[in-house]
Amino acid sequence: MKKTDLRKALTFIEPGPVTLITTFDGKRNNAMTVSWTMAIDFDGHIAITTGAWNYSFGTLLKSGECAVCIPPADMAETVVGIGMVSGADTDKFRKFSITALPAEYISAPLIAECLACIECKVEDYIEEYGFVILKAVNVWINENASDNRLLHAVGDGTFTADGERVNLRERMKEKLPPGL
Repeated sequence: MKKTDLRKALTFIEPGPVTLITTFDGKRNNAMTVSWTMAIDFDGHIAITTGAWNYSFGTLLKSGECAVCIPPADMAETVVGIGMVSGADTDKFRKFSITALPAEYISAPLIAECLACIECKVEDYIEEYGFVILKAVNVWINENASDNRLLHAVGDGTFTADGERVNLRERMKEKLPPGL
């Protein structure tokens, strides 16, 4: 082992897939790229980390809702592009040719090109850490996706795409909640 820069710690534990968080401010759809996400429990609670540096943040807190959309790995360039411009002056749906679909329980759109979209309500905001606690209220999956790999940000401008999946469900079945 060799010591390295402490800032590299996050590159080993970047939690979940890159997501596109959609909001609707009453006039326009918006999307922001968020790679700091985490499932909190089996009851549909999700934490994302964001703050005032993201234009969508104000809408997220004011509307109390969003969609957490999971783009496939082949959308990496689009995901980075969305994260590099502000919704304050850019219609990201138009600029990046992403398709807004209506959600059932929220005003924010789903993104047709994503693997899945989770309609969420905001339950809490922990300002000290920028944690927004969401509660899933509906889940949509894209059964026609041509790329089913998840995209993961390493935290240093590089990404990985899921590879081989190892199925150990049978060994874990007594710990999994019903329906999973």
